[in-house]
Amino acid sequence: MAGAPAGAVWTKTCQVLKRELGEATFGSWLGQAALRESGDEVCLVAATGVARDWIRRHAWRRIGELWAQNDPLGRRLDLKSRMEVESVGAVAPAPAAPPRAANAEPAAEVFEVEAVAPVAARQGRLQGLQERFSFDTFVSGPANEFAFAVARRVATWADGHFNPVLFHGPYGFGKTHLLNALAWEAMRTAPDKRVVYLTAERFTTTFVKALQDRQTQAFKDDLRNADLLLIDDVHFVAGKTQTQEELFHTLIALVEDGRRVVLTADRSPTELSEMEPRLRSHLQAGLVCGIEPADRSLRLGILERKLLTLATQGRFHPSARPEVLQFLADRFTDSVRELEGALNTLVARVGGDIARLTLDEAQAILRPHLSCTERKVTVDMIQKTVAEHYALKQADLISERRARAVARPRQVAMWLAKQITTRSLPDIGRRFGGRDHTTVLHAVRRIEALKAEDAAIARDIDVLLRKLRG
Repeated sequence: MAGAPAGAVWTKTCQVLKRELGEATFGSWLGQAALRESGDEVCLVAATGVARDWIRRHAWRRIGELWAQNDPLGRRLDLKSRMEVESVGAVAPAPAAPPRAANAEPAAEVFEVEAVAPVAARQGRLQGLQERFSFDTFVSGPANEFAFAVARRVATWADGHFNPVLFHGPYGFGKTHLLNALAWEAMRTAPDKRVVYLTAERFTTTFVKALQDRQTQAFKDDLRNADLLLIDDVHFVAGKTQTQEELFHTLIALVEDGRRVVLTADRSPTELSEMEPRLRSHLQAGLVCGIEPADRSLRLGILERKLLTLATQGRFHPSARPEVLQFLADRFTDSVRELEGALNTLVARVGGDIARLTLDEAQAILRPHLSCTERKVTVDMIQKTVAEHYALKQADLISERRARAVARPRQVAMWLAKQITTRSLPDIGRRFGGRDHTTVLHAVRRIEALKAEDAAIARDIDVLLRKLRG
């Protein structure tokens, strides 16, 4: 008897799960899951480790029952997170090689600096290039996937590349990680090539010293003999006339000679108003890749990856309560460094007990990091910001109007008030037209569910959080 395709079996299973769990719960935890099939092996891949853990605790037994009922072939269904699946695939050198354990830290291969770096960049390389920043440890998502793909392509020395390449985005968005990863991979791919990595600040100080020592020709030769030149934070040279002049001629020489140049900046070239126009124009002539703020799912993925790294170093199980990770992902939205720093703080305080840490305990530990923002953001500010964002009047949010166009923004505002002020639920309710605390609690829970299933709501919340936190 021919068995049904795995996808058809999963579709039938989902139909029952949606009825039993409800649309909102199903969408939050299973809506983004995908089925992967390899021979007789079938794996349900959850979008994040948090979703995987929730599925295992709350739905896995029922999924197993429904799967067995609908699959006449009796295939075994496994459960993994997307990160586990991608990590295994990324490091397997050949089909016959054993896959890396799901909790193993990605290895960063170290190369002899002397073999690949020119003289002028050796010191900068030793002080600047960080082994922990590799492609394996870079978490990609919609906000950075184009930049990630471009960096990987440049690192393979593939033909048909754009030159120069500029990655730009605000502080803490992963630009330095991407540039470091590109350097390591480029050296691994072609050990005979000359790769130079340095910050724009080191470019400046080295150039100034060369001027003082009358060694400018040696400085130029060292850089212009690079097969790949990587410069981090190029915006640093803005306003420095001689340094900009030298950088401009360096870029021209490398590009005309077919050598590759990759840079990062905190803004797009058009916004670097203090930079010399011809240098700015040259930076725009290749490929400009913006890196956007990480969305919620990407922030959760980053936390999972960081927790895995910390657990490997500290020899404990890489697990934390979903509500704790979700709190971090929702609270630290402006910078990946701040997000990882918050997790570092928790692990430093509780170590291997991170798995048992409650949300209240996590908030108490991080309160000193949150207090400044909590003091300056008020419910009134939240109402004004939300009303402006949704083209409403502040009065609408405290009115009795129940139309969806008003009710949903009101719920968003209540959720924000609960997240970033110290007000209690009854107090928040009073500030929204004298509503009961149960109404506020319902709004908070509703928005929590919608963030996972409604991309528009998630984007709105990200934008509002940034506006409110300045």
